Amino acid sequence: MIALTEWKDQVESALSAYIERLDAPERLRDAMRYSLEAGGKRVRPALIYAVLDAYGVERAKGDEVAAALEMIHTYSLIHDDLPAMDDDDVRRGRPTNHIKFDEATAILAGDALLTNAFSCLLASNLVAETKVALAVKLAEAAGASGMVGGQLDDMLGERGGVESVEELESIHRRKTGALLVFALEAGGLIAGVSASDAESLKNFGRHLGIAFQIQDDILDVTGDASKIGKPVGSDEQNDKATYPKLLGMDGARQALKEQVDGANASIDNLTVEGGTLRALLDFVVQRDH
Repeated sequence: MIALTEWKDQVESALSAYIERLDAPERLRDAMRYSLEAGGKRVRPALIYAVLDAYGVERAKGDEVAAALEMIHTYSLIHDDLPAMDDDDVRRGRPTNHIKFDEATAILAGDALLTNAFSCLLASNLVAETKVALAVKLAEAAGASGMVGGQLDDMLGERGGVESVEELESIHRRKTGALLVFALEAGGLIAGVSASDAESLKNFGRHLGIAFQIQDDILDVTGDASKIGKPVGSDEQNDKATYPKLLGMDGARQALKEQVDGANASIDNLTVEGGTLRALLDFVVQRDH
């Protein structure tokens, strides 16, 4: 049984506690809190908790890392929505941060969430060696060789610049997949899993990341704006390369199935029962928003 509501509640409690005790200007905290509390699926923190559950490790050991990861994800959304980036006015059914506040405040709120994420992670009660390893992996996943680099290549690839599925997959392994892979690696580090299981978790994350993006691309064509929380069809309007555009809708659904099969094979290689991870995989690929 998937414990998504429990995982969401746990990370949201950790986020609320962290922002509440943060010594910062009130307007900045309000802007940070506004985007953190906008909802969302909390898939990335959920993956950390799912790994801990699978290995019988107390969830609370992952609270600060889960909160830090969601802070980085949220900062990326704030910046993605800015006029210089995707120029979106709505996120999760609410005005985007720069519309609710102003552009400068939104930039600074994103900056603060990114920077303070590492403070949050390093304040955990994990052993120093684990905290350092987590901080290094999170920086790599979020930075130039990970999410940020993928975002830049995604922007450069607009208006027909991406012509192959291989190019598109390279972008999304970084832009979307890097933080998902980190979540699984983080859960493994906290749980102290074997090298073999760590590799299987990483492979699962790689497949999950691409599956997540393919489903996003499909929903941008077929989804319901009232459920997604933003207008559908924006990818086509911006002439962005997507899996349905490059492969057709049937081809995109076949590519999704192949990634799901790869993810399930990775779970099969674990030394523990992976029901929680399989349930999260099903949630990601069957979601309608």
